[in-house]
Amino acid sequence: MVDDGRPLVSLTGVCLAVSGAFALFQSATGHFLPHDTEFLQMAAQDLCRINECRIVHFMFHDRVSFGGSLIAIAVLYLWMAAFPLKAGDAWAWWALCVSGVVGFGSFLTYLGYGYLDTWHGAATLALLPCFIAGLWMSRRLVLTKAASSGDNASWRSLLRASAETHWRSSAGVGRMCLLMAAIGMLGAGFTIQAIGTTRVFVPTDLTFMGLNREQLESINPRLIPLIAHDRAGFGGAVATAGLLLFACVWYGAPSRSLWQALLIGGIAGWSTAIGIHPLIGYNDAGHLAPAVTGALLFFVGLALTRSSMCGAAHAAN
Repeated sequence: MVDDGRPLVSLTGVCLAVSGAFALFQSATGHFLPHDTEFLQMAAQDLCRINECRIVHFMFHDRVSFGGSLIAIAVLYLWMAAFPLKAGDAWAWWALCVSGVVGFGSFLTYLGYGYLDTWHGAATLALLPCFIAGLWMSRRLVLTKAASSGDNASWRSLLRASAETHWRSSAGVGRMCLLMAAIGMLGAGFTIQAIGTTRVFVPTDLTFMGLNREQLESINPRLIPLIAHDRAGFGGAVATAGLLLFACVWYGAPSRSLWQALLIGGIAGWSTAIGIHPLIGYNDAGHLAPAVTGALLFFVGLALTRSSMCGAAHAAN
């Protein structure tokens, strides 16, 4: 069942996908999780009575975006386990390792806001050994390939791209768009995570809710720590997804399977991150501009690379 470790990496991806889908479902129901309600001593329905339910809508907008990011991460984990990790590509192993540090490490940001999410903690404790074991056991795939081909199995394998790219071609421009979207996701993710552990809100957030920080604290002193927890977790997921996107595009060999994985993960991530805003009425142009720009770069990049990735030469993948 564990074989060379790849099934454990895939299992981690499946669990992340289920967690992301649950986050979407739970937000759609309009209810908090039981431990959230216990922490606040307030139900979502109680908060909904304040200022047209905008506090709850704001919280769900973070959670929906978080769920979409988890699904995007899951898709890329499954692709990496099925293709480059199976082939023993060192970059895939190291990219998974770094993504685990960023993703699982984001749980520790609870130290910045003082709210220990027991469900998040239990899921982290359950998944982390599975993920580490998968990495440990799959390492021999990388070492075996390095021994037979003379490739570098160390982190130095990350110092070079997988193949030469003609940047002036449509495929090269598309690849550049995808890489720019990935860098933007990394920057946005770390920024959201930092904001979540410090000041929590940007001005447009408070404008949407129609309340200032002092008013939120007067409603419930535990409300801001809970929102901060959601923000930091969401930021960590976005940064992890951006890291994986960059690694797959920069190091991965162009293939139909990679293009399909990027398409599925991109639809899950961008549709939730952007689509939730008009649903709740949070339509500030300045707030949405980075996400919309990132999505445009991403899908333009996919369109421009489709021919090179999905051509006959790569049909086997």
